[in-house]
Amino acid sequence: MPWVYLLLAGLLEIAWAVGLKLSHGLSFAARPIPSALTVAAMAASVVLLGLAARNLPIGTAYAIWVGIGVAGTALAGMALFDEPATAARIAAIAVIVAGVAALKLVS
Repeated sequence: MPWVYLLLAGLLEIAWAVGLKLSHGLSFAARPIPSALTVAAMAASVVLLGLAARNLPIGTAYAIWVGIGVAGTALAGMALFDEPATAARIAAIAVIVAGVAALKLVS
């Protein structure tokens, strides 16, 4: 179950990073619903990371959480916000994914 918590925590990290963009940097006055959803995703992500860290080494859990967030947010930026999808960016994301996979295999 800790790996499921960690995966969900990583996916919520992507959600809150995208939410920062959609909420215009947590502009509660201008965008209250996206801002509130972003804060909720932040809290849920950290809680799930904490649950995963009960049974996984913290270095592994944190690195995988960040890796999922970094790679997923970069891909979401390309898909949702027309950020550049250059070969170098795709290669860098592949390196991150490989690192996350390697950590999972050795943990």
